[in-house]
Amino acid sequence: MSRPEALFPLFAELTTLEGVGPKTAESMAALGVARPADLLLLLPHSAIDRTPHPSVQDVIPPTVVTVEATVGSHLPPRAKGGRYRVNLHDGKVDFQAVWFHARGDYLMRLLPPGEKRVLSGKVESFDGQVQMVHPDYVLPPEDAGTIPRCEPVYPLVAGVTQKGLAKAIRAAMALMPPLAEWIDPELKSREGWPDWQDALQTLHRPSRPADIALTAPQRQRLAYDELFAHQMTLALARGAQRKVAGRSSLGTGVMSDAVLRDLPYSRTTAQVRALTEIAADMASPHRMNRLLQGDVGAGKTLVAFLALLIAVEAGGQGVLMAPTEILARQHGESLAPLAASAGVRIAVLTGRDRGTDRAAKMAALAAGEIHILIGTHAVFQGDVVFHDLRLAVIDEQHRFGVAQRMQLAAKGVADVLVMTATPIPRSLALASYGDMDVSVLDEKPPGRKPITTALMATSKLDTVVETLAARVAEGRQAYWVCPLVEESEAVDYASAEARFAHLRARMGDVVGLVHARMPPAEKDAAMARFASGETRVLVATTVIEVGVNVPNASIMVIERAEHFGLAQLHQLRGRVGRGSAQSTCLLLYQAPLSQTARRRLQILRESEDGFRIAEEDMAIRGAGDLIGTAQSGLPRFRVADLERQVGLMETAQKDARTLLSLDPNLTSPRGQSARMLLWLLRRDEAMSLLRVG
Repeated sequence: MSRPEALFPLFAELTTLEGVGPKTAESMAALGVARPADLLLLLPHSAIDRTPHPSVQDVIPPTVVTVEATVGSHLPPRAKGGRYRVNLHDGKVDFQAVWFHARGDYLMRLLPPGEKRVLSGKVESFDGQVQMVHPDYVLPPEDAGTIPRCEPVYPLVAGVTQKGLAKAIRAAMALMPPLAEWIDPELKSREGWPDWQDALQTLHRPSRPADIALTAPQRQRLAYDELFAHQMTLALARGAQRKVAGRSSLGTGVMSDAVLRDLPYSRTTAQVRALTEIAADMASPHRMNRLLQGDVGAGKTLVAFLALLIAVEAGGQGVLMAPTEILARQHGESLAPLAASAGVRIAVLTGRDRGTDRAAKMAALAAGEIHILIGTHAVFQGDVVFHDLRLAVIDEQHRFGVAQRMQLAAKGVADVLVMTATPIPRSLALASYGDMDVSVLDEKPPGRKPITTALMATSKLDTVVETLAARVAEGRQAYWVCPLVEESEAVDYASAEARFAHLRARMGDVVGLVHARMPPAEKDAAMARFASGETRVLVATTVIEVGVNVPNASIMVIERAEHFGLAQLHQLRGRVGRGSAQSTCLLLYQAPLSQTARRRLQILRESEDGFRIAEEDMAIRGAGDLIGTAQSGLPRFRVADLERQVGLMETAQKDARTLLSLDPNLTSPRGQSARMLLWLLRRDEAMSLLRVG
């Protein structure tokens, strides 16, 4: 299935557009523009009002003015490269047009003394004199109609000018074929949205600045088109997975009941609810594709383990994938007692398993003697063969996009459960995981005490160290998190190495160190010494952010906390408060704090609700920064704004799923139009899924 012929001109080389040479085309790549179609959605970020004014007298500088004036005397600069001024009178007041490094003969032709000219540009007041420096337009009155009343302003990169870009966009617009509507007619009329072509015309040729506002109907419409195309892609991926026959895995409850009997606490209602949803998915003949979202310490691991037991009770195997070797081994240790209660055999496999040890695990796995395998992505290497793999649980931090989920399906995994420890704002969850069903753990297990969060300036460092030494002497354990590994001249962070030396000098060898550049064996050994209580203070970089579990650790010091994101600070804070002792998180900051940093730290002090913190983080930093688009499987939206258009994303998801349930192959008239949108917005992966279908 290839792209429709009507769209060929929009997907030709950029150099087919008038005025776009190879050099300009190369520069445009930095704007994300590779084809004429990309120019359509390169929208202006603002617009300049060039409505003619009778005089500069009635405007408040600095502002852009379009005015007709009579040209007076020219005042060339005294020295080369100085200011060249031209006196002007608009009928009411005098003002000057100013140029730097200008050629006098050129300006004489442009502004002949005694004649009228229409000028448009920014007027400013300088030494009590109103000036227009480097006017954007200078034209005879009869040509004034060519000045746009409202001029769109586009994002630029080196090698691309406003005028050149506007011209290329006009040329691309001329290539647009007439297209049938893909939006549900009822939705379109309810929202008052224009047609696709009309929306683009208004945005690229606005008649007033309000036409390009985020809330303008034409912009909302194009944002919706983009979100709808994305949700269609996700819904097609979901459909493709469901078409491949799943397997019904029905648990007997024997193993999970044994585990629950031995638990020293009872489950939260959220845990019970999530497991009920997962069990129903696993029992159905369709493939499960579910996201288990929970806050720090909400008990995701127990839910995941009970889900893995359903696979084992049904006669199959399960796999738990962790993002790092440390975490994989830690899962192995924390799940060992639960596995003993259930009477199942678990094994940990990482890239460090070699030779006979690895071969023995491989053999036991293929024979079905290992019931649950825990490991990193290494568990999906070619030579890892399962006897009967029913469930894959992926303990991930946003690094598992749609493409990877499709790969898992290709491996023959019947059901997939993705766990995320970072509560994700609603719109991001819909954008990243719109093809999945979601279970949320929104309660903390009973007996968890709230963590006291305090702020302190780095100038009080000595006091902090003394207090910490006293607490350690009482038997407490603490994390001390530093932002960088080695001294950097540019940034005065205290490095982990230097802080380790400082604390060790004060407290002796109860202080340990772990950072990302250590060899894995050393890192593991340092973690193990801390977990066993041999070391009492662990100086670390953010390697400890994910999943490390030491219940006795009740103090968390985060140095230069203002340099961390909110969600990251929340994750780090979640490393304490896992035992019975009252826990404290101390955020050390360097004064003075910027307004944003102050707001961030304040939110953290006020709230332990990860979902609220995630929403606030997104409001402060924006969606892209929040998760690092490159690693997230999250698309780059050109028009849609995830922070402020979550309602549109929800509508798009419902609409995409409804359309595909009524017309799975997109063969109806509206389905054909939706195909056109997918081609137009370069959702080629969606078209390949349709081909598969």
